[in-house]
Amino acid sequence: MRTHMSRRAAQAATAAVIAGALTLTACGGDSKKDKGSDNGTESSSGSSGTVTLPKLNGASLEVAAVWTGPEQANFKKVLAEFEKRTGAKVTFVPAQDPIINFLGSKIAGGAPPDVAMLPQVGAVKQAVEKKWAKPAGPDAQAQLAKNYSQGWQDLGKVGGKQYGVYFKAANKSLVWYNAKVFENAGAKEPKTWKDFLSTAQTIYDSGVTPVSVGGADGWTLTDWFENIYLSQAGPEKYDQLAQHKIKWTDPSVKDALTTLAQLWGDKNYIAGGPDGALQTEFPASVTQTFTGGDQPKAGMVFEGDFVGVNIAETKAKIGTDAKVFPFPAVGSKAPVVSGGDAAVLLKESKAGQALLTFLASPDAATIWAKLGGYLSPNKNVADSAYPNAVQQSMAKALIAAGDDFRFDMSDQAPQAFGGTPGKGEWKDLQDFLKNPKDVAGTQAKLEADATAAYEG
Repeated sequence: MRTHMSRRAAQAATAAVIAGALTLTACGGDSKKDKGSDNGTESSSGSSGTVTLPKLNGASLEVAAVWTGPEQANFKKVLAEFEKRTGAKVTFVPAQDPIINFLGSKIAGGAPPDVAMLPQVGAVKQAVEKKWAKPAGPDAQAQLAKNYSQGWQDLGKVGGKQYGVYFKAANKSLVWYNAKVFENAGAKEPKTWKDFLSTAQTIYDSGVTPVSVGGADGWTLTDWFENIYLSQAGPEKYDQLAQHKIKWTDPSVKDALTTLAQLWGDKNYIAGGPDGALQTEFPASVTQTFTGGDQPKAGMVFEGDFVGVNIAETKAKIGTDAKVFPFPAVGSKAPVVSGGDAAVLLKESKAGQALLTFLASPDAATIWAKLGGYLSPNKNVADSAYPNAVQQSMAKALIAAGDDFRFDMSDQAPQAFGGTPGKGEWKDLQDFLKNPKDVAGTQAKLEADATAAYEG
C-alpha cells in the first residue's frame, strides 16, 4: 500500500527551488508598495529594524514546529536573528505531525515548549480549548494591527482573543502548466472555469492528457473542492460550511461537486483516469507533468506555491518550461485559498511574548523571504525581499486578496474530518473522484462524517 504524503511534507520548500526563475505570468493582483524594513526604530540590542525588542540576556526558549530540511534551517535563521537582538537562547524542537498530539504528550510530561508553530486554524482552536495557549500580548497585537489585514488577524483569534501570529502562508490557488504543451497545442491561460475546460479539450486534442491529479493524497482533492466552492458559492457560504453551520447536503455543495465532476468525470481529462489518479501521490502528479519531453503524462497540475520544490526535481525551469496561472474563476471572482502556520504561546514569559512580537514584524518575515520558498501574510514585507519574479508575484496575489482570501477549509475542520488519510473528507472525495456521478451520495457521506467529527 502506498504511503500517503502529508500536506506538511508537500509544503517543504527551498530557496533554490525557484532561484533564477523568469517572470510569472498572470498571477494577478495590484502590486503592493515596496516598503523597506530599515525605516523603524533601533532594537535595544542595537540592531536596526522596524520593531523594538527587550533585552532578554539569560532567557531561554523552546520553539516547536514540524518543519524539516530547508524549512527548518531557514526558520532557525529567523530565530538566530531574534537571539542576536535580544540575547535570549532559542532551541528548536522538532515536532511530529499532527503537532497537537505531539504537544499533548509534551504537556502531559510537564515539558511543553514555550512556543509552537501550528499549521491549522483547527489546531489553534484546540490549543485554546485545551487551555494550553496563552493570549498574545499588547506588543504582538500592535505589530499585527500594523502589518496584517484584518482577515489574517482574525484567523489567530479564538473567542475574540488574539492567540495566533501567522508567520508563514501558502497561496493554494495556482495551476502550473507545461509551457511546451501549451505552445504545441496553441492553448492560452484560462481565466474562467469554462475557459479552463476548453483549454483542457484543446490540450487533449493535441495528444496530451490535460490534467494531473494526485488523488492518492486526499488533501489535494480537498483543495480542488475548496477553490471551486469559494469562487462559486462565495466567502460567506465558505465560512458557514467551514464551521459546519450549513450542512454538506446544502445545494451549494451540490453545485460545487457538479462543477468538479465536469473535470473529474471525463476520464480523457485526467492522467491515468480516476483509477490512475488515485494511485498517484502528490509529488508524482507534479513531476509527471514536467517530464517526458513533448509527451508528458499531463499538461497541467493544480496546487500551491510549494509545487516549485517538486518541479525542481525535474529538468524543467520555472518561468520558462513551467509556468503558472491563478485558479480559474467559477463565479464572479477567482478564488484565493491560503494555508499557513501560526505561532502560539504555550508558556507565559517575557521572552515568549517578545518572540511573538518579532514574528509579527516585517523584520522576521524578510529574513525568510530573502531565502526563498516562503510567502508571508505580512503586508509590509517589501516585494524586493523575495528572490525572484515568481515568488514576488505569488506574494502580491496573496496580499492583494486583502480580506477576500479564505483559509484552507479542511485545515479549519476537526482533524478526524479534514486531516486524516483514509477517513472523513479525504476519503469521501477520493470516492467521488472514482465515481463523480454520485453527487448526492458523496454529500451524504460528507455530512455524516462531518457531523461525527464536529460533534465528537
